[in-house]
Amino acid sequence: MTYTKPKTSGTLKLHREYISGEVSIQQPPLQLREKPPTSANGIGLAIKYPTLGDAGYISACRLASGKGNHADRTSHQLNVGQVGNLIAAAQHADAIGIPLNRMITIHWEAAGVPLGEMAKATGHFIDLMTKSLARNGRKTGWLWVHEGGEREGGHCHLLVHVPADLVPILTKLQRGWLRRITHRPYRKDVIHGKPIGGRLGLENSNPDLHAANLDTVLRYVLKGANQEAAQRFGLTKLKPCGLIIGKRCGSSQNIGMKARKEITI
Repeated sequence: MTYTKPKTSGTLKLHREYISGEVSIQQPPLQLREKPPTSANGIGLAIKYPTLGDAGYISACRLASGKGNHADRTSHQLNVGQVGNLIAAAQHADAIGIPLNRMITIHWEAAGVPLGEMAKATGHFIDLMTKSLARNGRKTGWLWVHEGGEREGGHCHLLVHVPADLVPILTKLQRGWLRRITHRPYRKDVIHGKPIGGRLGLENSNPDLHAANLDTVLRYVLKGANQEAAQRFGLTKLKPCGLIIGKRCGSSQNIGMKARKEITI
């Protein structure tokens, strides 16, 4: 099957019968599609994701997926390539059977992490989380976006696949991870985690409802897009998301650009 390029005319409509259990901002869905068919031998058929047809998209995606992560690199918005990469990553996670089903927000500045160290802290947290899941024999995938601002300070929105039965284990461990990363006692409300759609296992019990909620949550974390990206992908609810030093967003390698390109019949 083929994923089509999002239109810019605003024709994507919100499934109003769906109620997001994660965020209060309801917006037109990004249309995460059904899982692709498989061939007779069980190998997934080729998947084509939205592309913008220009070199700028490719170079920007390379930055979004890990290159150019220097301390002197600053940004105030997500660009076209970054937004496109994050949308395609979320679609690919669903296609390979690890749908993003949990949103975790970490208020790094409130935990004592300066803005310039936030990318390192996020990377450390993800490393501890994935190792814990691996010890329990589970695969995962994730994407994340950093935001700043005077009111909330530097923080991270992380969308990740966590099997429902392992949520209690990760929830119990994550405050210890934060103490390990920050070298400080845990402060109340530094970290929040909820299942996307409000129910554990929703991606299995009601995939359509989960997809609609993921649409809404993904649009929420993309609210810091610039005008070009907003127009290209039909993002209508934007918000200034502050200065970020270093990497502004990223995804796991298994749902990144290289992994998506390697899918063949």
